[in-house]
Amino acid sequence: MGSMCAASVRCYAAALDAGTLLVDLDERRLPLRHSHHRYRIDGPNGVQTLTVPLVGSTNNMMTPLSDVLISEHGDWRRLHWGALFSAYGRSPYFDYVADDLARVIHGGQRYLHEFNSQLHEVIIDFMDLPITTRYMNSAERSDANAVDLRGRIAMKKPDNLAIVNVPYSQMWTSQQGFEPDLSILDLMMNTGREGIFTLMAMTESGK
Repeated sequence: MGSMCAASVRCYAAALDAGTLLVDLDERRLPLRHSHHRYRIDGPNGVQTLTVPLVGSTNNMMTPLSDVLISEHGDWRRLHWGALFSAYGRSPYFDYVADDLARVIHGGQRYLHEFNSQLHEVIIDFMDLPITTRYMNSAERSDANAVDLRGRIAMKKPDNLAIVNVPYSQMWTSQQGFEPDLSILDLMMNTGREGIFTLMAMTESGK
């Protein structure tokens, strides 16, 4: 599916169903989808999109993912952490994962794929998800059994994949109703390791 920043619950449901997530470090044309450096959370003021700023010279159509650089413009790390704390500071599992998450958010990574992969590892480890992650380049992109979901999932327009939204307990449901397709961080903070059952139900119900 490519490298995504705290990808959506929907994306993780697809990855869990597949069992293996392939990340192509040579992927280009990243500006055509924004999930590689944006993620959506739900807080007291509604859904918010958090963006990791990129260095302008590397955020173009021809730059491979492996070379995309993070910009430190706008003190975004502090702003992201503040938004996450505001949204999930009182959620059931925030305190258990806060230290690991803060280390990534404030980690000072230079490259986007490093930031994304470190976030992904925190999520996989904390939720105990049986997903194998493989990082590859163009020369290794020959797995005949791989299903390429780039351009089919995590786009602005809805996809037609057999994945359904399954409601789960959210912090702000009583105020705003259930919000689907948020970052996996939302599911993790609200349900912890039990979130795997939501992810499984999303693909099983669509078959």
